[in-house]
Amino acid sequence: MAEITASMVKELRDKTDAPMMECKRALTEAGGDMAKAEEILRVKLGSKASRAASRVAAEGLVGQYISGDGKLAAMVEVNCETDFVAKNDDFIAFVRALAELVANRDPADVGALSGLPLGASTVEQTRQALVGRIGENMSIRRFARIQATGKVSGYVHGGAKIGALVDLVDGDDALGRDIAMHVAAAKPVALSKEEVPGDLIEKERSIAAQKAAESGKPANILEKMVEGSVQKYLKEVTLLGQPFVKDDKQTVEQVLKSRNASVASFRLYVVGEGLEKRLTDFAAEVMAQVKQA
Repeated sequence: MAEITASMVKELRDKTDAPMMECKRALTEAGGDMAKAEEILRVKLGSKASRAASRVAAEGLVGQYISGDGKLAAMVEVNCETDFVAKNDDFIAFVRALAELVANRDPADVGALSGLPLGASTVEQTRQALVGRIGENMSIRRFARIQATGKVSGYVHGGAKIGALVDLVDGDDALGRDIAMHVAAAKPVALSKEEVPGDLIEKERSIAAQKAAESGKPANILEKMVEGSVQKYLKEVTLLGQPFVKDDKQTVEQVLKSRNASVASFRLYVVGEGLEKRLTDFAAEVMAQVKQA
């Protein structure tokens, strides 16, 4: 059996907010498999054991560009090593320039974007020059582009650590911004139930089935419990099903209907989401440099 170390327990606790002993038991049961241990905790402790997706795991910025008529928009995430560099004026200008470039040139992927001209050089040459001047590595992680059905509204939050774009049809600018703000705050996975990835639904169904089985109730009741849990999950992770952040007595879908509007699509970026953040022990780093000297 894999050794369960203190650092493993701490990592699982940071991800789930579960008690230390529960984390250790889950890791032991999972044979040291972090993902499996997190699922075990969700079964035992419920929704509070699922914080990992909302945590920022690396530094950088989200940049946005929206055309004057709102018909064309783009969003890009660029990562760097420290928050200090994320506040650098040259870095900020680079991120903004990339968003505009994505909107206007529609590159196929990050590689294609890197080869596009930017000023007197290419995007990649500009990135390399910034790395050399600032002294810290940076990378273009991802981008999204929207050719609007209606009109795009954008919202950035937390020093441009979270960015949202919403393609709103038949609504005004104020509603578009409110929906974009909601997306940034509530972080929906998909627009509607039909668009939630099947693997996510099956994972929730599996967790719900395991939790229901512990109740000891008859099979016909268990089936209803599982289906109820899945439907609750779908409301929680879909934009249309979520309670509106500015009026939680209505869902986003109800708000849109009351204004004769609809959302064609949305995009959400959280800086560093899913990336492992480098942890630096400054004292140990200094000692290592002293020893090398």
